Amino acid sequence: MKRAIRDEALRLGFAACGFARAGAVSEEATRCTDHWVGQGYHAGMHYMERNRPMRLDPTLLVPGCRTLIVVALNYYPQRLLPEEGYQIAYYAYGKDYHRVVKDKLHQLLAYIRTLDPTTKGRVFCDTAPLLERYWAMQAGLGIIGRNRTLIIPGKGSYFFLGILAIDRELPHDTPMKGDCGNCRRCLEHCPTGALTTEGIDCRRCLSYLTIEHRGPLPEEAARQLGKRIYGCDACQQVCPHNCHAQPTAEPAFRIPDDIAALTPEEWQGLTQQRYTHLFGDSAIERAGYEGLMRNIRATEGSSAASPETE
Repeated sequence: MKRAIRDEALRLGFAACGFARAGAVSEEATRCTDHWVGQGYHAGMHYMERNRPMRLDPTLLVPGCRTLIVVALNYYPQRLLPEEGYQIAYYAYGKDYHRVVKDKLHQLLAYIRTLDPTTKGRVFCDTAPLLERYWAMQAGLGIIGRNRTLIIPGKGSYFFLGILAIDRELPHDTPMKGDCGNCRRCLEHCPTGALTTEGIDCRRCLSYLTIEHRGPLPEEAARQLGKRIYGCDACQQVCPHNCHAQPTAEPAFRIPDDIAALTPEEWQGLTQQRYTHLFGDSAIERAGYEGLMRNIRATEGSSAASPETE
């Protein structure tokens, strides 16, 4: 059954699929999570302070859950935005990933029910208090790098993660071990120094500040924007593991022609109506119209080069 589920996951387009036994996370993971929140590294993401028991034990989130099926879906772009124009994070090039990943997971759950109609499950993709990267590592998908992304050996880190929690116990995979060795490229190339040995300090992270943060951008961060108007891929672009990245085959993640063709002048002149038309089904909607326009205005005073030209 496990082999059949993995084969179906790959058929649905996932690049990797692994199985972990549901239960409380390790003491080390608990300590690191509590320390990260305790230091205020989560910035304004106050939801990270809530639901701690469920975050640290998925069986409290999904009573009766016995197995976590963890999947990874490639989003590395087939074509990139022109270097001379504004830049948005690769993950936001196409349609909102939450819907795409969850739809595939629902299809996977439906398939599992053809094997065992009594199976119950819930699907998640960055929508619940789950330590997704931790569980991906436990399921043998990859390691967590210094840039805090999940790195799949031989494939890189440009992947969305999803979890299907089911009430059936299946053989679990062996957690993957490994680290980044002596490589510190992500720490050295982080534009604002947000990456530390303790993790990401979101109070300085351009990804957090240009997407989640509300209100004016901190002056120091604004000076480091370069051409970035939504998100930041610097720590992934310099990661040696991503020399193995292959373009995604998922059509939903391809950047639409009308967005790829936007000139800086057209970005600057976006109206609320056109913003809604272009990004209504995109992760860029997360920043909101005012947030995106704030970012565009801030790039005018930025002194940093874009990551593609470093």
